[in-house]
Amino acid sequence: MTGKLYICATPIGNLKDITLRALEVLKEVDVIAAEDTRNTIKLLNHYDIHKRLISYHEHNEVTASEEIIGMLLEGKNVALVSDAGMPAISDPGEIVVEKCIENGIRIEVLPGPSAFTAALALSGLDTRRFCFEGFLPRKKKERDEILEELKHEVRTIIIYESPRRVMGTLRDIKDALGERNVSVSREITKVYEETFRGTISEAIKYFEEKGTRGEFVIVVEGAEKEKPLLGIDFARGLARRYMDQGMKKMDAIKLAAKEAGVTKREVYDIFKEV
Repeated sequence: MTGKLYICATPIGNLKDITLRALEVLKEVDVIAAEDTRNTIKLLNHYDIHKRLISYHEHNEVTASEEIIGMLLEGKNVALVSDAGMPAISDPGEIVVEKCIENGIRIEVLPGPSAFTAALALSGLDTRRFCFEGFLPRKKKERDEILEELKHEVRTIIIYESPRRVMGTLRDIKDALGERNVSVSREITKVYEETFRGTISEAIKYFEEKGTRGEFVIVVEGAEKEKPLLGIDFARGLARRYMDQGMKKMDAIKLAAKEAGVTKREVYDIFKEV
């Protein structure tokens, strides 16, 4: 019988945030595949867990995936962890999951801490609809293309960034998307956790003065939804219908103009003689 791959979320800062179920699995599996074994060993030592560790990171993901698949086919159970948060989400993991599916190997996910959902909850911005972009590309051309796509995105936008590049990213966002409200969180669940809320310009000024330490999550207000411009002819017919229904002329003009996406003055001029 083949083994099972466990996708284990791990703390994003505070070691107490790991789930009881994750601890049970980490104690029971045969092998733990870690993004950085040096980081993972700190977590394992804290909970007195002693298991075989192998490296699984962005530079060896293809070959390490083959190794993991081999172990699973032999009947061994493997836990996949990243340095922080959920594997395969802006972290290595996608390839081995894909290969498990191809080979009919069982996969089980253990939910847990996530920096982007925590930052979104802290933001005070719209949480009903959002899009997660992870880390923007480092190459300017690719980055500019993505930001151009996001210019008219009406959902809340979530972006990860490192302390070295966060100032440049904030400026790029402002240049591409214009002034927006943002929430910028850093060091979530750690001792120096902080969230700044304001406009992009205010965030840039704040972190220029404060400095940029720790990993950042930038939450950006979505674009205003553009109302369809239905035109003056539509507004005229709508206003006339409202007046036929007994609405006062100025009230009918005001409502028709709003619904048609034109100015009150344009509609009023048509009905001067009405």
